[in-house]
Amino acid sequence: MTGPATAPAALAERYGLTKSSQRPTLPAYLRELWSRRRFVLSYATARTYAMYAGARLGSLWQVLTPLLNAAVYYLAFGVLLGTKNGIDNYVSFLLSGIFVFTYTQRCMTEGSRSLALNLSLIRTLHFPRATLPLAYVLNELNQMLVSMGLLLVIVGVTDGLAWSWLLVVPALVLQSMFNVGITLIFARIGTFVSDVSQLLPFVTRTWLYASGIFFSLPAKLTEANAPDWVVHLLALNPISAYIDIVRRSLLAEHEANQLPHAWPIAIGWSFVVLAGGLLYFWQAEDRYGRG
Repeated sequence: MTGPATAPAALAERYGLTKSSQRPTLPAYLRELWSRRRFVLSYATARTYAMYAGARLGSLWQVLTPLLNAAVYYLAFGVLLGTKNGIDNYVSFLLSGIFVFTYTQRCMTEGSRSLALNLSLIRTLHFPRATLPLAYVLNELNQMLVSMGLLLVIVGVTDGLAWSWLLVVPALVLQSMFNVGITLIFARIGTFVSDVSQLLPFVTRTWLYASGIFFSLPAKLTEANAPDWVVHLLALNPISAYIDIVRRSLLAEHEANQLPHAWPIAIGWSFVVLAGGLLYFWQAEDRYGRG
């Protein structure tokens, strides 16, 4: 005869009930994640609105913020340090690098706090926790599209229109795949290691200077007579690959100073990091919100 302590468990097993915190299989998890796509979109839209709700200029800051950042970097690097010398249309060159890098940087830093800032929601409702980091990526993608629209206007005025602009679309798709994966990785890390949000600014700042944003990386390496293996090693930087593809698509003069194998590197990083990030995040699904 079943005892009173085991009766509820036996009854639950009989009717196929499971623990609310139990981790589903990966295919089931992905299906459930897809079913919550409207929540992801709504949450990302709400975050964008809340970000500028208290500002006098409102959503106009979506355009002003990247412009002001670019102006600061142009003054510091283009004018004071002279990195613009020898680069045609340096404004577009600089903007393309900053916009692409900032997209990934903000996904990482904001995504690392995505679960920690929503613990009350996680502990109250049952839903795939990956929806929160995904909403943060979608929010940053919205900002990126505004920035790219601004960049296209500038390039169109200075260099004219070109069919090669269409290559920006697959480049952004690949970068978004990479951003989803790396955001999921740092979302899990940031949940259990709270100090990671303090460390990330130093990591991303180092990454910023190593990605050829303010200068042509191949040109600088050529000037320094760097060995070929150094060029290929630095070319493995995923951000450098995404930046190179966008610049190659928008700026005809960048063809002479492109990184080797940018497309294969960009594609490889996108699929590997996306798959790895999903798997890594899903493995801790039943641990989020505990404590």
